Amino acid sequence: MPADVPQRAENPERSAKSQPPRGSAVSAVEVRRSARRRRTVSAYREGDRTIVLIPARMSEAEEQRWVGVMLDKLEAQESKRLLGDAELSERAELLSDQYFQGRARPKSVRWVTNQNTRWGSCTPAEGSIRLSHRLQGMPEYVVDYVLLHELAHLLVPGHGPRFWRLLEAYPRTERARGYLEGVVAAERLPHLPAARGEEQGAGGA
Repeated sequence: MPADVPQRAENPERSAKSQPPRGSAVSAVEVRRSARRRRTVSAYREGDRTIVLIPARMSEAEEQRWVGVMLDKLEAQESKRLLGDAELSERAELLSDQYFQGRARPKSVRWVTNQNTRWGSCTPAEGSIRLSHRLQGMPEYVVDYVLLHELAHLLVPGHGPRFWRLLEAYPRTERARGYLEGVVAAERLPHLPAARGEEQGAGGA
């Protein structure tokens, strides 16, 4: 599913730059600048590439920031069709194999709707892992991080140095933690109407 599907008739100018992969399914990111595009930023998948359309006037720093925003938006949209409980268990097994040499083997992994203050929980004695339904719709790398966090608890109780050394194997640990901290911070903000001209978001620059 595209994020803010672009008008293909725009004929945006192509950027020569291609960025490194952010997810296993996409091998490159291509940024296309358009003089006609004034405010909006859009992105869509094209084969194994992600195309990001931005206004020509954007600075390099703004380009990098918006590419990150749009990739997160696409990943979140794609993750909405992801993972029932059976698929979640398969994902946990793959992550354990990849990062923990298969040593963490939960007996059950499932979504739950009664965890509103925690993203996940684990009962090592039962080998059970539960993920909050609030993670559904978040980028895949965030869900993977929470799964790995709970898998690590099957191997190491508590949050001591040995626990965090296990999670260092996952290259997106800090990014995922930052994403979740941002979600928590946003939930604490008062919900005020946006001022005129401040409607910029993942769909408008």
